[in-house]
Amino acid sequence: MSKKEKESQTTAPEQEPQEEVKQETPTEETAGQEETPKKEEAPKKEEAAAPDPVESLKKDLAAKEDQLLRLAAEYDNFRRRSVREKSEAYVKAKADAAEKFLPVYDNLERALNQGTEDQAFLKGVEMTMNQLVKVLESLDIHKIDALGKPFDPNFHDAVMHTEDESVGENVVTQVFQTGFIMGDRVIRHAMVQVAN
Repeated sequence: MSKKEKESQTTAPEQEPQEEVKQETPTEETAGQEETPKKEEAPKKEEAAAPDPVESLKKDLAAKEDQLLRLAAEYDNFRRRSVREKSEAYVKAKADAAEKFLPVYDNLERALNQGTEDQAFLKGVEMTMNQLVKVLESLDIHKIDALGKPFDPNFHDAVMHTEDESVGENVVTQVFQTGFIMGDRVIRHAMVQVAN
């Protein structure tokens, strides 16, 4: 062997133990690596403190159930309100339509109160009036009976007062225009004269 080869062989074994020694002795780099496992322990503690996924799912489920119950209640209220509004709209439309026919009733009533000698004409007007009254009654619309009754501002509209001691105070003595009522709803107030 040559001299160089011998030197390289002798130096190589010496370098290997030095490398091994370097690996065994802690350096700044390895000291930093030892602290890293401590940092890894901290996230494990945080993970343990994290909320349980089952509990969070239960809370979400309870929130969704509450939301669905509220939605069902809102729908039920909407359905009831729709039915009530539909019913009220029907009653109002019926009352409005009947109110348009009341002038016809008034004219027929005036025609009946006028004296005539033509019996055929009188009978025709009476038949028309009876038919109109039947139609109104079939719609649950009735005349307000006012004559001789105590004055009630909910049903009567006083247009005149009279001094009449033969009847009591606030009693209707004359009806100028017949009033009509449908159920609890007044379609038209009766125009009356009231005694003082």
